Amino acid sequence: MSTFKTVMRRILNLPEPQGDKNAANAPAGDPAGQPAVAPLPQHSAPAPSPVPAQAPPAAAGLQQWTDAAARLQAQAPGAPQSAATGQAGPSTGQGKGRDVPWQLEDENSGTKFLVKVGRGALWGVVALAAITGIRSWFWAPAPPKSEPVQVNNGPTYPVQEAQAVAARFARAYLAWDENDPKPRAEALARDMAKGLDTAAGWNTRGRQEVLVAQPGPVAEEKDKRARVRVDVLVKGPASDDKSKSSDKPKDDKSKDKKDEAKKDDTSRTDDSRQVTGPRWIGLEIPVVYTSGRIVVTGQPGLVGVPQNAPSAPALTTQNADNDFSDKSRGVVEEFFGKYATGEAESVAAPGASIAALPPGVALGSLRNWSVDEGSGSDRTGVATVTWLMGGAELEQTYRVKLTRVASAKAERWQVSEVHGGMSS
Repeated sequence: MSTFKTVMRRILNLPEPQGDKNAANAPAGDPAGQPAVAPLPQHSAPAPSPVPAQAPPAAAGLQQWTDAAARLQAQAPGAPQSAATGQAGPSTGQGKGRDVPWQLEDENSGTKFLVKVGRGALWGVVALAAITGIRSWFWAPAPPKSEPVQVNNGPTYPVQEAQAVAARFARAYLAWDENDPKPRAEALARDMAKGLDTAAGWNTRGRQEVLVAQPGPVAEEKDKRARVRVDVLVKGPASDDKSKSSDKPKDDKSKDKKDEAKKDDTSRTDDSRQVTGPRWIGLEIPVVYTSGRIVVTGQPGLVGVPQNAPSAPALTTQNADNDFSDKSRGVVEEFFGKYATGEAESVAAPGASIAALPPGVALGSLRNWSVDEGSGSDRTGVATVTWLMGGAELEQTYRVKLTRVASAKAERWQVSEVHGGMSS
C-alpha cells in the first residue's frame, strides 16, 4: 500500500509527508504514524482544571495527508497564527527539518535532456510550418508538367536509298536507242512498281546517251511517298528535224494539206536555241517506300536546271602585314613550285601531310601573297596562283598556313597547311 501511495504522490507532484519519516524514526513499540499520548490522570487525584475531550486519533494514512495540508496552510502568506502555543500545528517541536513541508530533489540529467530535445523538436515543427506552409503538408502542389523529350533518331525516310534508286531510274529513262529498245525496258522494270508499262511515254524513236546522273534533294510526302530531284547530263541535240520527218509513216497519205501547214507553223515557233553538245536536264521522279524498298510509282517529269546561282555574302577582310608578306613570299613560291612537281613534303613543315598534284600541272606564277596581321608561331595568308594545264592557264586562290620551325642554330617559316578557295 505504501508503494502505491508513493507512486501517486510522484504522479500528482505532491510533497512527501513528514509523517513517513517520523514513523521510520519512531520506537519499535509505538504505532506508526501516531503521536505519543500522555497517560490520563487517576480519578482519585483532583484535576486542576477540566480537560476538554480529545477527538479520537485519525488513521495513520489520513493523518499524513492532514499534516501535509496543515503545513501548506501555515506557510501560505497571510495565514492566521495559532491562538495558543499548545494548539500549534503538528509541525511544531518536530525540529528544524519540519519548517519545509517537502524536500527539493534534483531532476535527473536524462530527464532534462529529453525535455530539451522535445522543446527543440516542437520549435522545429513550428518553424517548418511557417516556411513551407501548413497547406503543403496536406495538399501537395502538383508537379510541373515536363515536355516530352524529343529524341532525334535521324530521318524517318530512307533518303539515300531513294536517291540511289532515282539516279538509276533517271539514267535508264533518259537513254534510248530506237534500234535496240529492249535494254531500256529491262532497266526501267528493275525500279518501277509492278504492273506499270515500261515502254509507256516513249514512241520508240530516236537515240540519246546519258553521261552523268546526279541525285539531289528528296521531298518527303505523306504515306511514305516522296519526290526525288535528279540532274542528268545527256548527249544529243534538243531537236532533230530529220527525226521528225522520219517519224511520219511512209504509207500515211490520208492527211490533208491543212494538217501539213499547221505542222509547218508549229515548227517555226519551236525554240531557236541550238544545242550541239551535252546538256543538263532536271528530272523529278515519284517514289514510294513499300515492302522494305524504294520503287518508282509513275512517269517522271522534266524540270529546269538553274542557270545562275544566287549571290553569296561578302567575306570578312582582314588587314595585311606587308612586312611579313615580303619576307615569306619566297617560302610560299618555292612551296607551290614543289607542289606541282609532287615534292611538296620536302619543303613543308615537319609533321605536315600534303598530297602532291597530279601530273600535267605546272606552276605559272605566284601573282599575289598577303599575310593577315597577327603574331605567334602560326601565320595565315592568301595566295593567288596560276597553273598551266591542258594548254590553258588557270588562276586559283589558296589559303596557306605558315608555321615557324626553330632549331639550335636558326629558325625558318614553312608551309604546314594549304586549302583551296577562300572560305573565310
